[in-house]
Amino acid sequence: MTPRLAAILTLGILVAGATAVGAHAFLERAEPRVGSTVRTPPAQVRLWFSERLEPAFSAVRVVNETGQRVDKEDSQVAPSAPKQLRVSLPPLPAGTYRVFWRVLSVDTHVTEGDFTFRVAP
Repeated sequence: MTPRLAAILTLGILVAGATAVGAHAFLERAEPRVGSTVRTPPAQVRLWFSERLEPAFSAVRVVNETGQRVDKEDSQVAPSAPKQLRVSLPPLPAGTYRVFWRVLSVDTHVTEGDFTFRVAP
């Protein structure tokens, strides 16, 4: 094998490996579930992601139908579960709520999203 061919193959392997390593933190599941209707108001919203999160740059907030923030503003990555983000809630009245999240995974990629859940009367 020529030195040039070896260099090209090595570069190809490095590029392929770098692409595989650069994963993002995607939302895997949530409680309450995305789009669900619950009969009992939840005490907190918990989100699980596919990658470990950077606590200083990851947050979640919950708003009501008028856009008013209703969570207790204590969003945090769970100390014992670095892929879980959570925020506490006061007792919520019946209605539809939107959860907004933005996270930075430890591989430095930012992802964000939102979903709704409903508290039944």
